[in-house]
Amino acid sequence: MQSIFHLAIHVRDLELSRRFYGDLLGCEEGRSTDTWVDFNFFGHQLSLHLGEPFPVSNTGNVGEHRVPMPHFGVIVKMSDWVVLKDRLIESEQAFFFPPGIRFPGQPGEQATMFFLDPAGNPIEIKGFADLQTIYAN
Repeated sequence: MQSIFHLAIHVRDLELSRRFYGDLLGCEEGRSTDTWVDFNFFGHQLSLHLGEPFPVSNTGNVGEHRVPMPHFGVIVKMSDWVVLKDRLIESEQAFFFPPGIRFPGQPGEQATMFFLDPAGNPIEIKGFADLQTIYAN
């Protein structure tokens, strides 16, 4: 079954979030009101509502890293990951974990980068050379 994922999160400033998700990440804006805005987040519906974001702690154990939890993100083809990585670096986006390769030479090898949106919501973008290997053991 193919589906489109929906995620609704809190942000503190809709205009700042519009610039981040729309201008920087390149997500198309959808419906909105004065308290929320929808974005096409790489083919999925992301709804940003005014409010206080979830507390975040670095408690996720992935390899040698402790990643921020909770977090969300997207998996894209490696070529798209490189384009986004270059755009973020050019814009001087701060990274929680800078772009790099995780699990090199192993099943599930992936490029990854972690950064925070303006409200402090952690985002992970993964790139795979072959999307068929996402769940490889």
